[in-house]
Amino acid sequence: MAGVALPNFCNLGIMLRILFIVDGMSVVAAMLKAPTYDGMWREMMNLSALVQPVLLLSLLALCLGRGVLSRLPYRFGVAAVLLLELVLSTLVHIFSQSLFDADLGALERHWLFVVLVSAVLLGYFHLRSRAFSPAISEARLQALQARIRPHFLFNSINAVLSLIRSDPKQAERALEDMADLFRVLMADNRQLAPLEKEVALCRQYLELEHLRLGERLKVVWHVEKMPGDALIPPLVLQPLLENAVYHGIEPCTEPGEIVINIYRARNQVHLVLVNPYRREGGHHSGNKMALANIRERLALHFDAEATLMTKVNDSSYQVHIIVPYVSEKNA
Repeated sequence: MAGVALPNFCNLGIMLRILFIVDGMSVVAAMLKAPTYDGMWREMMNLSALVQPVLLLSLLALCLGRGVLSRLPYRFGVAAVLLLELVLSTLVHIFSQSLFDADLGALERHWLFVVLVSAVLLGYFHLRSRAFSPAISEARLQALQARIRPHFLFNSINAVLSLIRSDPKQAERALEDMADLFRVLMADNRQLAPLEKEVALCRQYLELEHLRLGERLKVVWHVEKMPGDALIPPLVLQPLLENAVYHGIEPCTEPGEIVINIYRARNQVHLVLVNPYRREGGHHSGNKMALANIRERLALHFDAEATLMTKVNDSSYQVHIIVPYVSEKNA
């Protein structure tokens, strides 16, 4: 299955969903098996004695083996997960019977329950990934149709034309920046990319905007503590910068400053962008569309471990993105 992958079993959101679904199915199984309310609690306790150890051991094993599972084709990865669950359930069943001398029922019945729960979980994550996939596949189209606005392309070309005679080398660099920018926008942006590439793309974009805005656009980078190898979804920072220019710089006649602060704190990467803000007389359309698209792609790649927050005051607008630190080495 091209484009389909197992979930990241080390992700906090994935773990919480697994715990919730497994415990929910255990409750349903106990309710169906027990004829009375009191019997349901006994069945639930007996089932939990087997399910909870298998569940916790499974989460630990799947997280530790994430690197191996991610390199397997999807169908072999599914088979490996099912085999692991059967082995763990067998070991827990045998160990519990020998240790507590309890009648835990037929092992085959526990195998059936494990396979059923595993199939439900894998099917859920597969459907969830497909449900989110339009946010990824539409990223290129939205980038071309909405993020890179026609006026930006028109004004950039005019700025380059004005430089051809006076500064041909700068005009050539500007054309190269435009080519690089649109090359990235038209590429397949479904996979995570190094943060340093996103920052390089953003610098090229801002150089193009500086050609037409001149001293009105001031940019301050704080990237001394930036982990360049951190993996993030492509086109996360660039659309925010375009919004910052469109909403924060263009409506003002006086110079405006965009501040970008990127740093790592423990196992998290923070991307903070601050731009001028005017409650009256600014451009207000399209900003929420960009933020919604970015939120969807962050949720797809990082689930509950990624957040996007905005903060508005009288003179500034701030976007703060937090993602887990993931690199090629620990992916």
